[in-house]
Amino acid sequence: MTLSDMVNIGLMQGFAGLSLFSVLLLMGLGLAIIFGQMGVINMAHGEFMTIGAYTIFMLSTLTESQWPGLLPFYFPFAIVVAFVLAFVAGWLVEWALIRHLYRRPLDTLLATWGLSLALQQAFRSFIGPKEVSPTLPEWMMGSWAPAEGLDIPINGLFVMALTLLVTAIVMLALYRSRWGLRVRATVSNRTMANAIGIDTKRTDRLTFAIGCGIAGVAGAAFTTIGSTGPTSGSLYIVDAFLVVTFGGAASLLGTVASAFGIAQTQSISEFFITGSMAKVLTLSLIVLILMIRPQGLFAAKVRH
Repeated sequence: MTLSDMVNIGLMQGFAGLSLFSVLLLMGLGLAIIFGQMGVINMAHGEFMTIGAYTIFMLSTLTESQWPGLLPFYFPFAIVVAFVLAFVAGWLVEWALIRHLYRRPLDTLLATWGLSLALQQAFRSFIGPKEVSPTLPEWMMGSWAPAEGLDIPINGLFVMALTLLVTAIVMLALYRSRWGLRVRATVSNRTMANAIGIDTKRTDRLTFAIGCGIAGVAGAAFTTIGSTGPTSGSLYIVDAFLVVTFGGAASLLGTVASAFGIAQTQSISEFFITGSMAKVLTLSLIVLILMIRPQGLFAAKVRH
């Protein structure tokens, strides 16, 4: 094997890591918004990702059977629908369950874990236990070869572009919109935010729903790199919590940095060792760094 081949393999593994990075970042962004705003540990976050993934599959099936001529165009529209459905589900869950459990972290954790199991069973009952995959548009198939021996999947490029777009929108919304101002005021000092007229309960609900909607977009991205089953979301929840903890809770910049580091470490090490050992290596490095820096890569402001 020549040096050129080794470089190309390393680049392709690195790009495979970017696809994983995209899913982890979208999952982590939603969790960071929810955890940073309300301190809620949402164990059902992975199921909101699954809602997004199943939305893509069902719209793909519907388009293929009813309007096959629209198959090249359905995917961007389906991503928007995935966000909306996950957003609505998150809004309802916050209204029906989460709002009654604020400042009770253990109860919230157990309740959302129970919700996670209930949603998984609902997926099995109404959609089926088998894993499914959508029919992707033709323009997302194939690969781009910028150099001989280097093939980069086009669907991976699309997922990366989608992730960058969503991250940019979240950053702009958090620092340039009225909602973002209310979120930052509530995180900084909830009592004072209430005193100056901010409806913190409504802010909490909207924030939780937006976080869940972003998880729905993560599910849409996931369908381009894997098949979807009832437990697909739960397979990513631990990694997503690692991203948030390692980056620093409530720090969006930390979430981006830790998602990139975790995905690249795992992907590149998988080329040299088995997948399970790569996960062990990644986790060991995270634990070691957190022992040195317990607050994560970027220290977060604590709400009073």
